[in-house]
Amino acid sequence: MTDLIAGPRHALHTAGLLRGIYLPRTVDALAFAMSTYGIPLLVLATTRSAALTGIAFALEWVPRLAAFGWAGAVVDRRGASVVFFLASLGRALVIAAGAIILVLHPVGIVATVTVMALAASTGVLTEFSYIAAETAGAAAGRVAGERAHRVQAVLLGIDQTATLAGPALGALLLLAGPPRMLAVIAALSLLAALLALSTPPSVVAPARAPKQRASAGLITGLRTIRSLPALGWLVTGLTISNLATGFLQAAGPVIVVDQYGQSTTAVGIVWSAAAGATLLAVTVCRFAIDRLGLWPVGATCAAIASLACLAVSQAPDYLSYLVLVAVLMAGEGGMTVVLRTLRSRLIPPVVFGSTLSATILVLLVPFPLAGVLTALTPSWALGHVITACAALQALGLAIAFARLRTDPALAA
Repeated sequence: MTDLIAGPRHALHTAGLLRGIYLPRTVDALAFAMSTYGIPLLVLATTRSAALTGIAFALEWVPRLAAFGWAGAVVDRRGASVVFFLASLGRALVIAAGAIILVLHPVGIVATVTVMALAASTGVLTEFSYIAAETAGAAAGRVAGERAHRVQAVLLGIDQTATLAGPALGALLLLAGPPRMLAVIAALSLLAALLALSTPPSVVAPARAPKQRASAGLITGLRTIRSLPALGWLVTGLTISNLATGFLQAAGPVIVVDQYGQSTTAVGIVWSAAAGATLLAVTVCRFAIDRLGLWPVGATCAAIASLACLAVSQAPDYLSYLVLVAVLMAGEGGMTVVLRTLRSRLIPPVVFGSTLSATILVLLVPFPLAGVLTALTPSWALGHVITACAALQALGLAIAFARLRTDPALAA
């Protein structure tokens, strides 16, 4: 397999990008979206408990955070293709086992423990595959040079397309029964593993890369972020923003089902609509960055996301809630294009896996906190918490983009 960073003679053509980067990422992202949104829905449908739904959301994210230090170090040492294959294959086997258990024990304590265990285990394996796919995609962006943001926009578009289809598909399959939903996710994970065999490695000689503990890789990544002020400020702003978006994801099933009187399928429709809006925003931002640069596009998206989040808590009905969440996530998507472009430009290739892991670790810390916050908040008080999170989001993004205004890294 050709190394993505070895030089111009190894540049990927369009067909190589499609086969080695985009197609494996598409299948993996769909499996990720279905499991991430489907398992909390399964818990709510089974238990009708807002607290257990919040706990399930936290269980999905805590192990993922714990895995990031290992994931980055392993990808740096072993290469993207190997880690991508093994992680996707492991997820397929774990989910298949869970589906079999739910066929034998569809209700009761065994079923509850099974779905909670699936939330934790699939989260860990998914993050390994995600770090591997991101590392390979960033290498492709470096090959693209000044058009790196276009490669990153395609990758983000893939993620959002999967998020567009994943929640709705998962909710529909849930109506047919949890084992069927899990069987489809397992099949997608197996297909992702097979496609990962064509993913180019991300290191020149992974067998000779120095071994390091997970903590050492994480420390290396954090130091790299600290040494890059533009990346550090953007990550800080988006981390604060993620508390608001994470709380909306965790509390979404409770808000839609209990407060608006909709079905669990309607929850999936909210996030599918949000993904569709994000996909449109990513397409627009790709061309806007060509004409205006990174900072104007990022600052505009930050303002849109902040205003939409402040309005969500006042949404009088399901339709307005859906529209506002879609606008919020569209703004988040535009900022993510900026973040991905900066990552591919600024992070040195030799420590990209470790730094990517550290970056995502920091960005995702608010998500398990949002799950715990949802579990502790009474249903009637969810709107007040959303307002508080939105105010914090607006302040954090305003400070971050004010500091980035004159940074040369965002001038291009």
